[in-house]
Amino acid sequence: MTRPPQLPDLLLPPGRRVYFASDFHLGAPDAASSRERERRIVRWLDEVARDAAGIYLVGDIFDFWFEYRHAIPRGFSRLQGKLAELTDGGLPITFFTGNHDMWMFDYFTEELNIPVVRHPVSQRIGGHQFHIGHGDGLGPGDHTYKLLKKVFASPVAQWLFARLHPNFGIGIANRWSRRSRLQSGLSEDRFLGDDEWLLTYCRELQQQFPHEYYVFGHRHLPLDVEVAPGSRYVNLGEWVNYCTYGVYDGDSLALLEYGSQK
Repeated sequence: MTRPPQLPDLLLPPGRRVYFASDFHLGAPDAASSRERERRIVRWLDEVARDAAGIYLVGDIFDFWFEYRHAIPRGFSRLQGKLAELTDGGLPITFFTGNHDMWMFDYFTEELNIPVVRHPVSQRIGGHQFHIGHGDGLGPGDHTYKLLKKVFASPVAQWLFARLHPNFGIGIANRWSRRSRLQSGLSEDRFLGDDEWLLTYCRELQQQFPHEYYVFGHRHLPLDVEVAPGSRYVNLGEWVNYCTYGVYDGDSLALLEYGSQK
């Protein structure tokens, strides 16, 4: 296993915190419920921005996203406006692509001043070493998805899709996204123990490159599991059913549900 890319250290001033959230799946399952979820997310961003030293959005923020050269998917203006307001005010925000929004290119970077990260990375935040990523395609198994991801990540596939008119291309993608786990109602509420494939990935990485915290999304189940003594794997859950997020205060990382006390 190769050493993960390392982002520059993030200092954590006294009284400041770092926040992590993933799997908003905006756009699913319908426009009305997505819009209400978007308003809730914006309220959460307003609240955490009061003491945030950084915010990490860890993939599948959108149920589908594709950037044409001169067009982006309709909607999500409340979220984009809030993110622009926060970054204009100097708050660092980092966006990780997920399997639903991997076709994100330079729009967020150029328009919202938000760097887009496409692979898991490590970073020292405060006094602890973190490993952060969406989580798709990691660990053992799921070979069919890993093959599909290679196809979707191919510049050729992206070029071909971009040749489709946005009305047609986005329509196809939205129909495809309805096959997702959240859309189909498949349960995510069973912890698989040692068979959790992201936990296996964390334990293998830990043997060569130790971290105190592994932070992922994708799994849709909020989890806080020991990887090794002094090391934990935290899955952020999702915002269709749980509204969970991670908060790091310089001493420890906690998994909370929006609406509870920080």
